[in-house]
Amino acid sequence: MAAAAAKASESVLCVKTEVKVYRIPPRASSRGHRAADWKLDQADWSGRLRITTKGEMAYVKLEDRVTGELFAEAPVESYPGMAIEGVTDSSRYFVLRIQDGAGRRAFIGVGFPDREDAFDFNVALQDHFKWVRQDAEALRQEQDLPPCPKLDLGFKEGQTIQLHIGNMKRRQQTRPRPAAGTGAAVPLLPPPEGKHPGGKGSPKRTTESPTPRPGSDAAPPLP
Repeated sequence: MAAAAAKASESVLCVKTEVKVYRIPPRASSRGHRAADWKLDQADWSGRLRITTKGEMAYVKLEDRVTGELFAEAPVESYPGMAIEGVTDSSRYFVLRIQDGAGRRAFIGVGFPDREDAFDFNVALQDHFKWVRQDAEALRQEQDLPPCPKLDLGFKEGQTIQLHIGNMKRRQQTRPRPAAGTGAAVPLLPPPEGKHPGGKGSPKRTTESPTPRPGSDAAPPLP
């Protein structure tokens, strides 16, 4: 069960179907390894290379390209680092520090036939450990922040609150209204004399009833 969980959490970063392995002599100087010192025309093994990750760790695995059988594995804790070193005279060759299940370690040389494969191998490791550093920095900043105080917004037992709401009643106007059913309208005052709507100096008209002429059939006006 634990092995299945560990396998499920493993991610694959890079796969290269052609890689060669060389036995390398001890380092001749502190300047680093040189691929020209290896027997490049006599590879000791060839197969597939895979880079996998599990948490912060990366693993360079050398496997049989047909069966997938593991030939050697190099645990990588940081990159660049002691687990993987580039050579001084080529960009296609690297030195791996492999380790077995008993903890025994050895250094071997690996080479890619194509520079693009070597470039992908290098970038995959750089990107992974860049992410590890960024994640560690974000976690450190989060731990340095003071904890936020928790607000208790719940009501205590027996606690009440009072709400003060403004006067919502509308003031009613006290304009007098006519009595219901009368239909009476507010009388309009006549304009003052000499201020007739017709203009200044308008002749004053009378409202005398016309006198009916003799012989007329018109009825007299009602009183």
